[in-house]
Amino acid sequence: MAGTAPPAASTVPHPRRPFDSGSECGRQWGRLRHWYENDLGWATVPAAPGEPLRLVTGGRFDVLEMPARAGVRALGRLAPGSPVALQGGRMRLLVAAGSAEELPGLLDWLEWGAPALDLDLRALGAGGAMDAPARPEPAVDGIRPPSVSADGPGGPVQGAAVWLRPPESGCEVEASLPTLSAMGGVGGAPDLVRLVNTVATECHRIRLRRAGRGPEGCQALASS
Repeated sequence: MAGTAPPAASTVPHPRRPFDSGSECGRQWGRLRHWYENDLGWATVPAAPGEPLRLVTGGRFDVLEMPARAGVRALGRLAPGSPVALQGGRMRLLVAAGSAEELPGLLDWLEWGAPALDLDLRALGAGGAMDAPARPEPAVDGIRPPSVSADGPGGPVQGAAVWLRPPESGCEVEASLPTLSAMGGVGGAPDLVRLVNTVATECHRIRLRRAGRGPEGCQALASS
């Protein structure tokens, strides 16, 4: 019809095309999955190239997740080779498999289990998964090149998971993971009880600082 304006162009973005397994993006994604599955022996969630890579929890390890500010204080309770990941202001400490099931009872035993405390501490165990951090690249002449993130090349993007303390290829990760002494930890594995108590204490302190407005507010929360 004469004088009719043409239809406006659609503002809806086109669907993102999946990575071609033969492209550089696909090869980098494949190398990352190979590192986890073959070098470390860690299971990954089935995914197509280009989809976020995730690690299965509950097999080789469980995960304790908490605010990063609380986790920093717990690093001294870990063995030097115990893997630690960061993502979006959260810290994830790898712990012995089965620890996720023990956490509620352990918090009760340590008198941190009251619902009113709201520690912002959770565990991932059997049936769970965590985002796979990028594999750290070795430094050359003191310079560390950009890492390949779990979502693609070009270095870690905002919100992507990264290793603060990466696992080492060819090493049995179980030997360095915190475990309950009663569970028969391997060698000198750190004590899960002390680790959880440290993390719970720091989570509670963060809650007091956020919710308390001066000494009176802190005292009210501390008595709750």
